[in-house]
Amino acid sequence: MTMDITITEVASRDGLQNEKHPVSTEQKIELIGRIARAGMKRFEVTSFVSPRAVPALADAEDVVKGVPDRESLIIEALVPNQRGAERAAALKLDEWVCFASASESHSQANSNTSTEEALARLQPVIDLAKQEGVVPVGAIATSFGCPFEGDVPVARVVEVAKRMTDMGVETIKLGDTIGSAWPSRVRELVRAMREALPETVLVLHLHNTRDMSLANVLTGISEGVDRYESALAGVGGCPFAPGATGNISTEDLVHFLHLEGHKTGLDLGKLIEAGHWFETVLERKLPAHLLRAKPVGDTVELASTRRAAG
Repeated sequence: MTMDITITEVASRDGLQNEKHPVSTEQKIELIGRIARAGMKRFEVTSFVSPRAVPALADAEDVVKGVPDRESLIIEALVPNQRGAERAAALKLDEWVCFASASESHSQANSNTSTEEALARLQPVIDLAKQEGVVPVGAIATSFGCPFEGDVPVARVVEVAKRMTDMGVETIKLGDTIGSAWPSRVRELVRAMREALPETVLVLHLHNTRDMSLANVLTGISEGVDRYESALAGVGGCPFAPGATGNISTEDLVHFLHLEGHKTGLDLGKLIEAGHWFETVLERKLPAHLLRAKPVGDTVELASTRRAAG
């Protein structure tokens, strides 16, 4: 069965939040524009976190203001607390992503609060979002594993999700923060979420730390999940989660989905071009396989043929 798959591009937020190479505001805006020209409609563009905590995203307001053709896009941003909400409210975003960690240790490392305290902070943010006509979305970090605690029980993730939906969110992003998800756990968690919260829209946010992300996508699709998040060229990582590496690459994800017959509305060739440009910005090779190998079905001319032709 083929599906229409919706992808949210997170390179300018999750992809750059742990980036040591300086990326200018203008380059971030250009990054978003190049991906948009490949047909991408949804972007998580930045985070309204404290600039002291995440200096790479200190230009959040300027990036949002500079997004080209905003009217044709759905623009999201991470809004972690009341202060972030006040900053975001002036910018007329489409969605605010409100997050908490499923594990206590990561919550302390990420936001210096317990999970319970982090959840309590979200209610006024969600209330303000609705007041401003913005859609509030829930995101659960360490949904599949924690760098400090190891395995995170499925029941714990469902418990946090229930708290978020009680506050008024209708979409939950399940974050594989350290790339520790594997197919049977993806299946178990998705089924548990469906049983507990059947009306909630699920989004899988996958990292490729252990090279299992496409297998996890295949599992998610088999369970009916049609929304995923990825980052151009496979950039990414979490400054508060040791060992976290890049997101699933947008190019590799789209290539895989198209081979499987699913529809994304995205131009793979333009994504690959954007990925090569992004490598010049970050001045290094990036993890996406499609930046090194041609898409399946593309061919190259034999060397002997080239010599004969010459």
